[in-house]
Amino acid sequence: MKIIDLSKTIQYNPGDPFFMKVKIKHKPHRKAKWLIRYLGLPFKLFPKDFIGWADDSIQKMGVHSTTHIDAPWHYSPTVAGQPAKTIDEVPLDWCYGEGIVIDMKHKEDYDPITVEDLTGFLEKENISLQPRMIVLIKTGRDKHMGTKDFFLKGTGMSAAATEWLIDQGIKVMGIDQWGWDLPLPYQVKKAKETNNPNLFWEAHLVGSKKEYCHMEQLTNLDALPYSGFKVAVFPLKIKGASAAPARVVAFIE
Repeated sequence: MKIIDLSKTIQYNPGDPFFMKVKIKHKPHRKAKWLIRYLGLPFKLFPKDFIGWADDSIQKMGVHSTTHIDAPWHYSPTVAGQPAKTIDEVPLDWCYGEGIVIDMKHKEDYDPITVEDLTGFLEKENISLQPRMIVLIKTGRDKHMGTKDFFLKGTGMSAAATEWLIDQGIKVMGIDQWGWDLPLPYQVKKAKETNNPNLFWEAHLVGSKKEYCHMEQLTNLDALPYSGFKVAVFPLKIKGASAAPARVVAFIE
């Protein structure tokens, strides 16, 4: 079996916008000696080759700052009038299953992915969607990870394309760019230019009427075939959270 890592490394990236910057403090081995001494163990009783243990702390990281999966709660407090699931309530059987890649690398920045784009690709590649598959949208924009362009450039899913996937029985889907929709600054710009209140966050807001989860900031989708693999995307179990970091991996027999 071949295991393919689809997750970005959690680290500080200077190109990230301020609201998604990660800060990690690495504590060297030698500092643990003083903690153990404080707990009452004399230095003379330390193991001969004991240098101390390394330790680290994440001092700043939002749940949406790295490769993560969004819970229905992220999109709206309710789904079709019922309470939306937080990340600790998302069923684990949603998070493992047969995967497919839908290749949308040809889409230009700010050109939304449509239902016709999805169905055209599936027909061309002779791939049939089945309920509970995990659908991965490949845009190639993971090449911008760690740069300022990651937040600013990309295609994105339309509301209609998102709803169509849900209607095929897909509960979990994901994308290899900063967000599921078109880039946020572009959405703001176009909404203001057109005075249209329905443009902003249109794909995310499908989740207020139909239940689903999506992953953002995937990477390495070029390493996968279009079908014939399984995907695991188990989120950290954070009580009441709108999302959680996940180590997303694919398994190829």
